[in-house]
Formats: sequence, C-alpha cells, structure tokens
Amino acid sequence: MRPIRSHVRPSLLILSALLALVPVRADAQDAKSPPKVRRQWVTFSLEWLRTQPLHFENHPVEDLVGREVGEAQRQTFDYESRDGLTRVDVIEFRRGGSGYGLTVYPFGMATGATLGVRVSAEDIPRIELDIDGPALVSSYLLEDARALDLSVGVYVADRAPGWGLGSYAFVAGGFGRVRSDVYGRGPRYFGEGGGGLTAGPIGVVLAVKIAWNQLDLPVSHSFLTLPIVLRGQVSF
Repeated sequence: MRPIRSHVRPSLLILSALLALVPVRADAQDAKSPPKVRRQWVTFSLEWLRTQPLHFENHPVEDLVGREVGEAQRQTFDYESRDGLTRVDVIEFRRGGSGYGLTVYPFGMATGATLGVRVSAEDIPRIELDIDGPALVSSYLLEDARALDLSVGVYVADRAPGWGLGSYAFVAGGFGRVRSDVYGRGPRYFGEGGGGLTAGPIGVVLAVKIAWNQLDLPVSHSFLTLPIVLRGQVSF
C-alpha cells in the first residue's frame, strides 16, 4: 500500500501556486491608473454684467463738451467746465446687461493650461447726458448698443473625473466692435480675466473685463467700461 503523502504532495503544490496568484491579482488592480479627465473642446456661456464707468469725466464727457470738466460739488448736475459755463447732467448710466459667448480650445482642455479662442457679444451700457452751455453737442444718448468681441487667452483647468468639483481660470485679451443704431460702429480693445468652479460639464465663473470703446459720432469720443461678469457655462 502506497503512502498517502505521495498522493497529496502534487495537490499541495498546485494549491500553493493558486494562493500565490491571489495577491498578484489584487496588486494589479491597485496599480491601475486613476480615471482620466475627459478632454473638452468647446464652451458655451451666458453672462450677466454689472458695468462700472471709469474716468467718465474724461471720456466721454470732455470729448463731447470739447473742454476740460470736473465733478460738480453739491449741485443738481454732475459735471461742469472749469470756466463754469457748461454743465453736464448724467441722466442715466445703465449698469445691468447680458451677453453670451463661445470658447474653442484648439488643443482641448482637461487639466493644466491650454489655449482658448473666444467670441462673445454683450450689452453696452445705456448712457444719456444733458449738456447745458457751450459744447460740441447739446445732448448725448447711446442706447441699444452692443459689442462683438474676439479674444485669445490662456485657460487653466483643474478638473475632476465625472461630476467631481474642479476649478477653472483664464486671462485673455482681444479686440471687437461697438455697434449702435444711432452712432454707427467703432473699435474697442479689452483685457479680461477670472475664475470659478466646475462640476462635470457645468461651470460658474466670475470675471472682470476692462474695455476701451470708441465711436466717431456725434463727434469722435471714447469711454472706458469695467463690467463685472457672472458667467454660467456648459462645456463639451
């Protein structure tokens, strides 16, 4: 009769080999790379603007009056010329507005920095002035004006896979056109920057944009605008 151990030894060897493979399979699973962030190529955005005027007495007030003016103190009007002959009343500077835009990333956007090309349209504030006294014009009314812009910038994303919370920031500069039914068209130049949060394809961004706007009618004049922009966006 043969010893039992001679029959058991091969089985023990096979079992030991199978047990040795178990940690190898677990280590292989742990070594898998984390899920990759899907690359995005285009972003659509809707914007809500709150515009602040900058150096308003110089541009457009002095441009329209044709002489140096200063702020009026404790008066019913807002500006007056240095000689006191001309008074300017700002009837309205409408701060609220809206806009929309499209950003294309030629090399895609996942994490890190990438190039972005953006086209956008936005409202220009309604500006109404009443001018009393010697001036190049007696009144000014800019309404229903919009800007069409093109910019190139650097966009930096730190996105998470799936619907995880991530961040998004950018800085850009470009040029555009101001279009008004009354005063025609003129060039504009601007720089902007901002940042916000993303979750999957959805993002919310707070941005600031400073723009130098020019028009030739009723006389050659310019004005600076500083809109603070809340932007909701969807990326694909």
